[in-house]
Amino acid sequence: MNIYFACSITGGRELETAYQQIVGALLADDHEIPTSLLAQSEALENEGKLTPQNVYQRDVNWIKKCDVLIAEVSVPSHGVGYEIGLALQLGKPVLCLHQKGLKVSKMITGNSDPALTIKDYSNVEEAISQVQTYLLNL
Repeated sequence: MNIYFACSITGGRELETAYQQIVGALLADDHEIPTSLLAQSEALENEGKLTPQNVYQRDVNWIKKCDVLIAEVSVPSHGVGYEIGLALQLGKPVLCLHQKGLKVSKMITGNSDPALTIKDYSNVEEAISQVQTYLLNL
């Protein structure tokens, strides 16, 4: 399955290890993750070398081609919010994950689109399990 994994880049990288573990599990399950480079430690530096137009066009194309968008939304990010909205507008299924106890934007939690699923998790292993279950049930 072609999965667009969305995560915070310029908004904060404090969950980088979690991003890497989730992406690693998806890759181990033989999914295609064009955004896997965004989970890597070099993401902020590498993205800084691209023009905003290049990033926008690349990401929009990846979203158009994906089967599903999975977003880790614990760290607020304008870009991730935009990507979620675009994916839903295009009719893509979207899974939003966040750490238990953290506040998530009401623009996400208040969205009743049937293509949107929101799950919280206590640890990365639980997040990975939720992703795998979600994908099996698509």
